[in-house]
Amino acid sequence: MEVLSRFFTPPKSSFFFFGPRGTGKSTFVRQYFPKALYIDLLDPERVRLLSARPERLQEIIAAQPEKTVVVLDEIQKIPELLSVVHSLIEAQKDHCFVLTGSSSRKLKRTGVDLLGGRALLKTLHPFMASELGDLFDLGRALQYGLLPVVLNSPDPGEVLRSYAALYLREEVQMEGLVRNIGNFSRFLEAVSFSHASLLNVSNVARECEVERKVVEGYLGILEDILLGWRAPVFTRRAQRQLSKHPKFYFFDAGVFRSLRPQGPLDRPEELEGQALEGLVAQHLKAWCSYSGDQAKCYFWRTRSGVEVDFVVYGPQVFWAFEVKNSRTVHPADLHGLRAFREEYPASRVALLYRGKDQLLKDGIPCWPCRDFLTRLHPAKAMEDVVSNQDD
Repeated sequence: MEVLSRFFTPPKSSFFFFGPRGTGKSTFVRQYFPKALYIDLLDPERVRLLSARPERLQEIIAAQPEKTVVVLDEIQKIPELLSVVHSLIEAQKDHCFVLTGSSSRKLKRTGVDLLGGRALLKTLHPFMASELGDLFDLGRALQYGLLPVVLNSPDPGEVLRSYAALYLREEVQMEGLVRNIGNFSRFLEAVSFSHASLLNVSNVARECEVERKVVEGYLGILEDILLGWRAPVFTRRAQRQLSKHPKFYFFDAGVFRSLRPQGPLDRPEELEGQALEGLVAQHLKAWCSYSGDQAKCYFWRTRSGVEVDFVVYGPQVFWAFEVKNSRTVHPADLHGLRAFREEYPASRVALLYRGKDQLLKDGIPCWPCRDFLTRLHPAKAMEDVVSNQDD
């Protein structure tokens, strides 16, 4: 696959550039900063030299003063370099440092607090459908996800099968994040049943046969290594009693499918429904991130079980979405959106489904999921995405 343009726009100042493995961080920085001083911390010799004497970084940078952009790829491999980078940012105002990584956990444990706010935190996500354009295939995305490393492979299924094992070995085991890698592996399998669902930590702990606090720790690791995230309940000015449990999502639909065990009791449409909701989740999260990190992604569920899958809320946006893995829209499908609209008259609501036609039911736009995803663009307001007008 050709190198595709990404929606991410780097800031002009120094920044941390996080993202799960395979999202294309290294490709992006090499393409966007072709003249940068590039320091690859996956190079064993480089790691050995800089680990022994972190201040050597100052000498390397001083030798090439014309290179005012410095890329430190996989910075979590040598957290001690952050102290040096911190001093360089203070001393050399004309330099921009780009610190890439797939995990913030080890950096947080160094005590430098990610440079004390002197570098912004940015994230690269899997492809968005509108980045792929005509290359986007909804059915393929539901099966294999949208990781560049997977889409570029002639055997995407094999890459996904080895993806979790690679993370377990290189991010979890080698970095010493957990004491018992077997328990963590069982946790990954157990929590896959919570994808696109309410997350009950006690239930996951019983399934893994470990204490609740262990699962809480594992969830923290999963979030720090960027494999999963929790969507909180939207509670602004709530008048109804709401659920207390968050929802859980893996960061990519294909990674979810690779981790989720399947057996005779699993209905294919159930798995595809979870994958579809997860695919919408990763797109909304990327849209929020690339639009300036002002909007956040929530869900809404009352104690009585009335629910909408997503609430996107920020200074300029207030939308609720329901996702249905069906080719038709039934009146009951709109129940949660109607309730949310009644609770929050200022909100806009929409239903996303697997049909081909754009519909308007009870004043609620019902959009084909593929059309919505391919139109979703960080430069577009949500009102322009869910619109019947042509671009």
